[in-house]
Amino acid sequence: MGQTTPSSSWSVSNILKNEALPLITELWQIHALVRDIKEEEILESSSVKLQAAFERLDELAALEVDEKSIETILKSPGFDYLLISISNFRFLYNLKLEVEKAKSLLASRNPWETLKNFTFYPNYLQLARTEYTGSGLKQKECVLFLGSGPLPLSLITLCHEHCVQGIGIEQDGKRASLSREVISKLGLSKSIRIIEGNHFCISLETSIKLYMVAAQAEPKKEIFEHLAKVLPKGSKVSYRLYEKGFRKILDGSILFELPAEFEEHLRIQPEPPVNNTVVFLKRK
Repeated sequence: MGQTTPSSSWSVSNILKNEALPLITELWQIHALVRDIKEEEILESSSVKLQAAFERLDELAALEVDEKSIETILKSPGFDYLLISISNFRFLYNLKLEVEKAKSLLASRNPWETLKNFTFYPNYLQLARTEYTGSGLKQKECVLFLGSGPLPLSLITLCHEHCVQGIGIEQDGKRASLSREVISKLGLSKSIRIIEGNHFCISLETSIKLYMVAAQAEPKKEIFEHLAKVLPKGSKVSYRLYEKGFRKILDGSILFELPAEFEEHLRIQPEPPVNNTVVFLKRK
């Protein structure tokens, strides 16, 4: 494909002799496995190799990596291209798992029990509590969530646990439809409404107390630049990022810069089992 690889562009002498080299090498190996696989193949795949690659990336994300190694990794030749490939694969495989969970919930006789048995449900409960208190939300106020996905757990936990109203925006029609079925199955249709669209579909007619941007919502730069243009002064926005270990590289958290129109007014660090820092902004 005409792209540089570790074997053709750099050697051990060009890389600090620390943990960076084996990490970079392993990422290129995973890249070689997933780079040519089409989106639909990943979403419908039952491949053991792809599952193993995804699980290994999760293990790598959890590693504690020193700042010198992080700097080395970011400066390694071809890393931007590598990161795009790896991030796209992780996004699509996460989406595949989310769709599967949504369908299992729809097939369940006890959807709330099924939902609460999902591995990351406690994480979302804690994140919902963080966003509710950190933003100063009150019951019956409305939040808007960009990139709500097929299983909008952030909206579900926030609206169910804290009695707020929610609007989810999902750009894929099939995923938007699936999420509506999930919300109906959980009996939350009066609290949560799903709109098919993207950040350009935001309506300022509804009184929104908090605009939430999903970790998977892309393109981040374009989304925040649009929000900076259209949101009224004083509007509150929240987003999540990773600040620790190798996860912040794989999720691109350290590569994102906010438009000057936003100012950060609160940052809440994660407590186990949550890995996300929640950042609260105000439109100047």
